Amino acid sequence: MQKQKRKLLQKLAERRGLIVLTDSDAAGFLIRNHIKGIVDPAFVKHAYIPDVPGKERRKRTGSRAGTLGVEGMEPEVLLEALRRCGATLAENSSSPVTKADMYALGLSGGTDSARRRKALQKALSLPENLSANALLDAVNSLYDRQEFLSAVELLEKESGCVSAQEHSGGG
Repeated sequence: MQKQKRKLLQKLAERRGLIVLTDSDAAGFLIRNHIKGIVDPAFVKHAYIPDVPGKERRKRTGSRAGTLGVEGMEPEVLLEALRRCGATLAENSSSPVTKADMYALGLSGGTDSARRRKALQKALSLPENLSANALLDAVNSLYDRQEFLSAVELLEKESGCVSAQEHSGGG
């Protein structure tokens, strides 16, 4: 796994915790073991799905074991697996950062948006090559809205960047 992706997983785990939910096959256990090797176990919860015989509708043939994977499980089964592993829902009073925010801040859809994203990703210690959508996911997982907006504002002050909003007279 790329060093930057490892760091992102570690940062996400420390900030919010990780829940690993995979199929109960060899590939799923390989993923679990890989994560165990790079993330402090104190920040990881492992949710396990039961062995349910069947074939997922989207697949032409069933799994080698003849059981359903995560995608084939009923939502109630997945929720129970998450509850059993100790997952909790943290209340976030802040509204998420949106695609419209990214555009207004000059981080997507503009001629200089890729450069601005890279600068922000570097300032936030995120992988350099995130798309606008991947950056949005990472930001909403790691920061609340105000922390993100403060980081963008600080970057603009330090680098002299001007957002699309300011170009259009919006602020």
